[in-house]
Amino acid sequence: MLNVEDLRGALIVSCQAHGDHPLRDTSMISALAQCAERGGAAAIRADGPEDIRSIREAVSLPIVGIYKVARGSRFFITPTLEHAREVVAAGADVVAVEATLEYRPDQGDLETLIRRIREELGVPVVADISTFEEAIRARKSGAELVATTLSGYTRDSPERKDPDLDLVKKLAEASVPVVAEGHVRTPEQVGELFNRGAHSVVVGTAITDPVTITSWFARAARSKL
Repeated sequence: MLNVEDLRGALIVSCQAHGDHPLRDTSMISALAQCAERGGAAAIRADGPEDIRSIREAVSLPIVGIYKVARGSRFFITPTLEHAREVVAAGADVVAVEATLEYRPDQGDLETLIRRIREELGVPVVADISTFEEAIRARKSGAELVATTLSGYTRDSPERKDPDLDLVKKLAEASVPVVAEGHVRTPEQVGELFNRGAHSVVVGTAITDPVTITSWFARAARSKL
C-alpha cells in the first residue's frame, strides 16, 4: 500500500476531459500525464479505468484514481466498491471517493466502503469533501486523506471561484491531512495553500485544459476593448 506521506508537499496534476471536449481521447489524457511528469508533478489524478490504464503504461508516478458517474447536475465520485475495484485493477495506487453528506449521507455506508477499499483492494483512500464537518466524518470513517475537491459544488458549500483557503487552514489546524483541490489557477495560490497547511495540492484545469485557459486570456482581452 502506498504511504500517503510520500505525497506530502506534492503537486498532483488532474488529467481529465469529458463530454465533447477536444482532449476527450485516452491517448490525449495519457499525453497530458506525461507532460505533467516531465514538468515535475509528483502524482496524477485521473478518471476511469481506460484513462488510468493508459496513464499507468506511460508514467511512473502514483495515480489517484476516481470513477465519475453522472448524477443530477454533477458527477458522483466513485460511488461503489466495484467502481473502486475497476480503477485499482487499471493501475490506481490511491482511490478517491466522494464523502459528502449530499451524495453519501449514510455513515455506515461510508465507513464500509472505505474499509473494504483499504482491506480488499489494498490501497489508501482520499475522501472528497465540501465542508469541515464532512472532512471530520471521513477521517473518523478511515480515510487517510481528505480533499477539498467538492467545496463550492454541494448544497452545503457556497459556489466559489477561488481555492477554499479557509477550509484548508481549518482542517490543517485540526490535524486533518488535507489535499487542497479546486479552483487553483496560479503558482502563487499553490504556495499559499501549502502555507495554510495543505498536505498536497491538486491542479487540473489551469494545467490541462487549454480551452478554459484560453477563455481566461480571451476574457481579459475583451475587457480592454
